[in-house]
Amino acid sequence: MFDKFRDECGVFGIFGHAEAANLTYLGLYALQHRGQESAGIAASDGTQIRHRKAMGYVNEAFDADSLAVLTGNLAVGHVRYSTAGESKLLNAQPIVVDSVHGQFAIGHNGNLVNAGELRDALVREGAIFQTSSDTEVVVHLYARSRQEVTETAVIEAISQVRGAFSFVMMTKDRLIGVRDPHGFRPLALGRLNDAWVMCSETCALDLIGATYVRDVEPGEVVVVSPAGLKSIKPFAPAPHAQCVFEHVYFARPDSYVFGESVNEVRTEFGRRLARERPVDADVVVPIPDSGVCAAVGFAEASGIPMRMGLIRNHYVGRTFIEPQHSIRHFGVRVKLNPVRSIIDGKRVILIDDSIVRGTTSRKIVRMIRSAGAREVHMRISCPPTISPCFYGVDTPRRSELIAATHTLEEIRKYLDADSVAYLSLEGLTDGVRNGRSHYCTSCYTGNYPVAFPRDEAAYLQLALKLNPEPVPPGSVAPPPLEKDPVAG
Repeated sequence: MFDKFRDECGVFGIFGHAEAANLTYLGLYALQHRGQESAGIAASDGTQIRHRKAMGYVNEAFDADSLAVLTGNLAVGHVRYSTAGESKLLNAQPIVVDSVHGQFAIGHNGNLVNAGELRDALVREGAIFQTSSDTEVVVHLYARSRQEVTETAVIEAISQVRGAFSFVMMTKDRLIGVRDPHGFRPLALGRLNDAWVMCSETCALDLIGATYVRDVEPGEVVVVSPAGLKSIKPFAPAPHAQCVFEHVYFARPDSYVFGESVNEVRTEFGRRLARERPVDADVVVPIPDSGVCAAVGFAEASGIPMRMGLIRNHYVGRTFIEPQHSIRHFGVRVKLNPVRSIIDGKRVILIDDSIVRGTTSRKIVRMIRSAGAREVHMRISCPPTISPCFYGVDTPRRSELIAATHTLEEIRKYLDADSVAYLSLEGLTDGVRNGRSHYCTSCYTGNYPVAFPRDEAAYLQLALKLNPEPVPPGSVAPPPLEKDPVAG
């Protein structure tokens, strides 16, 4: 329904708590925004790993009876949005196997850019794959390791993969967290009394009453066992390439990601956007929910009041069916509705975090105009998105990204806005405390920090499946849907 980059996945793990599975369930609730296709939990009582996975939201995947059988003080959980592999139950995680090393469970946030090559080699050697998920490659590599110590076998397996990964893994008696050497995806470490917790975002720690300790560092392997916590750094140092889009859109604003408050970073993006791209107007209106923080910053820096001129309907579920004879812009209007008393007769600044194909943005601009706005100015709190992501984000092909194929003036005409402006790349990277050297900005620059095979890149260019809207005479058409040459 919305033309956005899709969240990747969320992972959660806990060691040393009698209600490990129940707390994992709550942690996954907090991470639901990172994946809505499937959810799973694996738990161990020290002698056996039991697990449950199901399609749908967390509250659809689990009930009291299913959680009751997941006994033990150790658990890992996963919510999934597929960026590699089909959306079906076989690909739901955690993946749980029994091998020569014993039972093993793994949940993954990210994307392995050499998974295709490794999979082909393993199949030639006789491996039988049960899923189409890139994560299963790691399972096979781990099972084939001849190392006798668990963490050594894990390190040997992980050393063979490339790309973006934050893993939570478990054996019957230990919890293992791993982050790739570039640090693309977040992984936080927390403490709940005597228990240790690992999760994608700190909002999951807040929900269960745990305290944030630190991030798992890029290239670090953290092992929690009855002997305590052990940190291993087995990989060669690599330039940091943390995903800046976590701050732009993915993470919840109440989280700390990469050591920074998401709310504060997004608000700073808005301040910088107001200074870089000012416009004379009457009211600042965020596109909820993703544009709210930046709108607060924009209003603060510009002195123009912010009002909630668009109201979001939070009760539109996955099973919503659009009537066959729909009214104009029905799909967006069922989710958002303008407040005419705020907009009528006003010069409106619309704030959003990003524009991908522009289809939804155009409908919103027209909705604001229909509510009586005299002018509509679009301001975006990130740079133009011109390249797909290959590190665990579902993005369109380059040919579908409107900023990659159209000029700013063409975008303005297509959106039917009075003006359109983006935050500069410098404004974005200066808006995060760690600075540009620590972040991946490939979706804005086309410069990819980790190389990938050309055939794998083609496989990973998953297009957003949006129904094209007829283009009125004199309008600029959205980007075409033809296959794009592989970037890089």
